[in-house]
Amino acid sequence: MLNKYFVALLCGAAMLSLNACSTDGSSSDLVNDGSDIQEGLDSDGAVTVGDPSSSSDGWNGPAELRDQHTVYFNYDSDQIQDQYVSVMQANARYLRSNPDARVVIEGHTDERGTPEYNIALGERRARSVARYMQNLGVDINQMSVVSYGEEKPVDPGHNESAWSQNRRAVLNY
Repeated sequence: MLNKYFVALLCGAAMLSLNACSTDGSSSDLVNDGSDIQEGLDSDGAVTVGDPSSSSDGWNGPAELRDQHTVYFNYDSDQIQDQYVSVMQANARYLRSNPDARVVIEGHTDERGTPEYNIALGERRARSVARYMQNLGVDINQMSVVSYGEEKPVDPGHNESAWSQNRRAVLNY
């Protein structure tokens, strides 16, 4: 377990070092893909992007989005499936209508793969959702991204049914 945190810490340190060498992104003609958001590690050892508030155990978001805040992914993929477009549109509509609202997009994976790979895949999934939301007109400053990789499964089982529930991005308000 300590080894997982050490590896996550090393990955975070490398990302911070690379981030320090990046440009300021001030050119107004560049498209923001979410890659200029500040990265680091949270207390659980998960890669964080932006300033996410701690995830809550219960739903604290708007009532109209209670059943529309999770996007599921295929195995080893960060591509948003067509069946989740309505989820993305509902969340984008809410965020555009409520400019003071903030969302933390959590990326999750199933248990297959190395912890390092799963942290990276979870981040790609969360960033994919953030980019999609930005393309729907959501201000990037309303979104933060965090990856938990395989660390917070919804279903602890070791079968395809459990794995399919754990490959997800969750929008927490």
